[in-house]
Amino acid sequence: MKYPSIYSAQTIILYCEKFGFKNIVISPGSRNAPLAIGFASNKSFNCYSIVDERSAGFFALGIAQQLLKPVVVVCTSGSALLNYYPAVAEAYYSGLPLIVISADRPKHLVNIGDGQTIFQKHAFGKHIIFEANLGKFSNQKSIKLINKALNISKNQYGPVHINIPFDEPLYGLTKNIFKIDLPKNSHDKYINPRIGFLKMQIWKNAKRKLVLVGVNYPDSIDNSIIEKLANDPSVIVLTETTSNLHHPNFFPFIDQLIIPLLDSQYESLKPDILLTFGGLIISKKIKAFLREFKPKHHWHVDTHKANDTFFSLNKHFKCGPNQFLKILYDNYSFCDSNYFNFWNFIKLQRLKDHKDYIKSIPFCDFKAFELISSSIPNNYMVQSSNSSVIRYLQLFEFNKSIKLFCNRGTSGIDGSTSTAVGASNISKDPTLLISGDLSFFYDSNGLWNNYIPKNFKIIVINNDGGGIFRILPGNDNSDIFKTFFETKHGRSAKLISIDNGFNYNSANSSSTLKEKLSQFFNDSEKPQVLEIFTPSEINDKILLEYFEYLKNNSAN
Repeated sequence: MKYPSIYSAQTIILYCEKFGFKNIVISPGSRNAPLAIGFASNKSFNCYSIVDERSAGFFALGIAQQLLKPVVVVCTSGSALLNYYPAVAEAYYSGLPLIVISADRPKHLVNIGDGQTIFQKHAFGKHIIFEANLGKFSNQKSIKLINKALNISKNQYGPVHINIPFDEPLYGLTKNIFKIDLPKNSHDKYINPRIGFLKMQIWKNAKRKLVLVGVNYPDSIDNSIIEKLANDPSVIVLTETTSNLHHPNFFPFIDQLIIPLLDSQYESLKPDILLTFGGLIISKKIKAFLREFKPKHHWHVDTHKANDTFFSLNKHFKCGPNQFLKILYDNYSFCDSNYFNFWNFIKLQRLKDHKDYIKSIPFCDFKAFELISSSIPNNYMVQSSNSSVIRYLQLFEFNKSIKLFCNRGTSGIDGSTSTAVGASNISKDPTLLISGDLSFFYDSNGLWNNYIPKNFKIIVINNDGGGIFRILPGNDNSDIFKTFFETKHGRSAKLISIDNGFNYNSANSSSTLKEKLSQFFNDSEKPQVLEIFTPSEINDKILLEYFEYLKNNSAN
């Protein structure tokens, strides 16, 4: 086996090998040649070549999303590094382990007018959890920095940045391994949560307990815990599509429940205790509700951080939800409460009204999502783009075998396709990406790689622009609105799909969509794209009228 002849490059590679970081995403370049050659020559690593650095960052993020283990991205010097920034920010806010290794010019070649040279130190600002800026690299300080960066990435679930200057020559190889101290593997020390007698009594006596679950990894919550929460009459569990948490007694349609409420009902929903776990919350309505009707107590359970999303956080338990809830429900007796029964009755009425409304509407975004959600086979991984797509998906329930993911850290449209492709290389289940048209076109370079499996499928909802802007305040249907907000484009995904080796089909009505969906999930020799054209002029009206319909029925 050959290694780079540059000491620092060899050290990084050997350290990644010892830490067990197997997945390496490399963007081609010259300055990073020692790293690219070294990683690719070592059979311990799975190396991917992704030319577009922005796409490469999100591709790596998709792998990290599935494995919950650090993934390495490697780039050359200059603006290449900055193209990782959207993925780095997403990793930071989503709590995913990403290791960015950037090659740099030596210090004496920076800021003298050399090409492909920028200030790479502190390039990611506050959006990383650790930064190692190495010198010429022959000292113990640099080695300790590398060791620390890799340990932090492994234990604290966030992005780290290692910046290494390389002097020429860059392409030398050797069979000799430099004498390098082996890395020291450290582990975060977690203290068993001490809930305390007072907190236990608060929980026991509270008659209105609201459990709100954000982004959550599939099958991560013990069934015994799920059953205890589901059968506690003083508890209602609000779940989002990205929570991957299912039970008939849970409340998966938050906006469907809350938006139609009468003013008098908001006070009845206000919890004594708000218990949150999981990642970021999608629903703006639940955020607005809990910020106005603040709970007496807000407890968040997470091993590392707690966001004061509702401006009422008063306790952060640094542990996992299983650990916390097992202690909480140990020797716990259910208190007398009608909190669940009252709101479950409303939930069931909402579901009936939901079905009645959908029967009455013409073909539109809403109708398309109903047909899509009911057609997805069991055991699929669904990746969702942001904006209107994930919000529509919030209005439909998926069975437990379907795992759903979305980049909700920064909620951007920039890397959904690349993330889905990266995740598909790890998942044992077939992958479906549901994307809006702008998100699809924006990240079309996510299809520019050699790592798309045959069972990878994409549904593009093409409503000729950013449909979410028609729902938001400011829609005046003017030329300015259409150009600078909605961004009408008149484009189709057909040519991009075919050019990247996909089978392509389209639909523009309920009947054609049903027909195409009946074949779409069949096995094929190529990945597939199904583009659904919906009428942009009525999509927003039908969605807004939906919530008005629920509200009117709630008042009757």
